[in-house]
Amino acid sequence: MSEKKLAFEYCDQLVRDFEEAIENPIRNKSSVYYTGVDLGTACVVLAVLDENRKPVAGAYRYADVVRDGMVVDYLGAIEIVRELKAQLEEKLGTELIYAAAAIPPGTDALDSGAIKNVVCAAGFELTNVLDEPTAANEVLKMENGAVVDIGGGTTGISILKDGKVVYIADEPTGGTHFSLVISGAYKKSFAEAELYKRDVANHKELIAVVKPVVEKVASIISQHIKDFDVQEISLVGGTSCLTGIETIIEKQTGVSTHKPRNPMFVTPLGIALGCTQEGRY
Repeated sequence: MSEKKLAFEYCDQLVRDFEEAIENPIRNKSSVYYTGVDLGTACVVLAVLDENRKPVAGAYRYADVVRDGMVVDYLGAIEIVRELKAQLEEKLGTELIYAAAAIPPGTDALDSGAIKNVVCAAGFELTNVLDEPTAANEVLKMENGAVVDIGGGTTGISILKDGKVVYIADEPTGGTHFSLVISGAYKKSFAEAELYKRDVANHKELIAVVKPVVEKVASIISQHIKDFDVQEISLVGGTSCLTGIETIIEKQTGVSTHKPRNPMFVTPLGIALGCTQEGRY
């Protein structure tokens, strides 16, 4: 079996285990628990791993506390993380102490302080802050290629060489733009369009409606990878959940494009994998 196929299988199995842990938390005693806190534009996700780095619990909530990687509702973000933390602690019968967080590529100087403060104010001891593509690659295990994070407000592109990020970019096109197009096409409010987009049953018809926006995302990817020898693209982020998005991107970019199982959960799991018991934060 090829190394690439093994990496894909590891990623998909980890996500599958996490999905099961969300529904049925594993209450076995662990000497330590590691939590990944992913403050996304559309969704806040907490992923909990045990001492063996296996998923044991998780929770998520759709929210509007972050926009384009920036915390815009500080108190709201704290409250959501605090409530999700309490829910998971009750399910696991233990206190969750250690957490890691992540920030979009290139935004460390802009807003990492707010994200750190949200996690700490929610009651965690923050032990690590990763950039989102590095976190995602903890799960993807990509050596050479591009991790493309299609989030709510932006598309982040990170190019890896020998497993290390060598180039990053973040462009303002993402799920919000998909929802605006859907809102206009179906005469729905933005909130209604968001809900309609999340329903997998609607994806087959929606892919044709939002195809121009997907092609715009593909053109952004093409622009940023053109000076690099990128042989594969892996899609992560909630917007990547749209059925068929990978086919359009592969056709437009001409680069083999892989979409893992439930790409919304890849980054939070990677953040949890990057959590430690000691840190400098």
